[in-house]
Amino acid sequence: MRGDGASPPPRSSLSVILATAATAAAVIAGLTYLTSAYGVLLFLGSFAASALIVFAYPDSPFAQPRNVIFGHLIGSACGLTCMYLLGKGWWGPAVAVGVAIALMKLTRTVHPPACSNPLIVFALSQAGWSFLLFPTLAGVGLIVAVALFYHNLRREARWPKYWF
Repeated sequence: MRGDGASPPPRSSLSVILATAATAAAVIAGLTYLTSAYGVLLFLGSFAASALIVFAYPDSPFAQPRNVIFGHLIGSACGLTCMYLLGKGWWGPAVAVGVAIALMKLTRTVHPPACSNPLIVFALSQAGWSFLLFPTLAGVGLIVAVALFYHNLRREARWPKYWF
């Protein structure tokens, strides 16, 4: 309970902090703009946390494209499946989150923000299977596409570390 005594990670430079924050904000702004302009839902609350991980911690396994894309698809699919099979009772969201975590671990595509997708599906309660395409796949596709340019133009280290 006392902890290991390790030091916190080093602070990023101010320019990196500002660039990361501005890029994440721009991606979310783009998703919300496109949502209002075209009337198609393209963002989820979980995408803000995904933007933090992808843009601020790009070397993390959680920030790799396969984890971001498949983690969100698995989370949304588990929410939809459990909502349709189990109904909207109090235990359906819990089962959906547990199954999503198990499937992400099993497929090595863990992306923590995507664990909230089943809860979002249940909160919307009228989400259909198209939810997998809009907003899930379209939204994370844009996040990953921007990250490809951002990281490979701004850093010496390559991103992603791996695809599949």
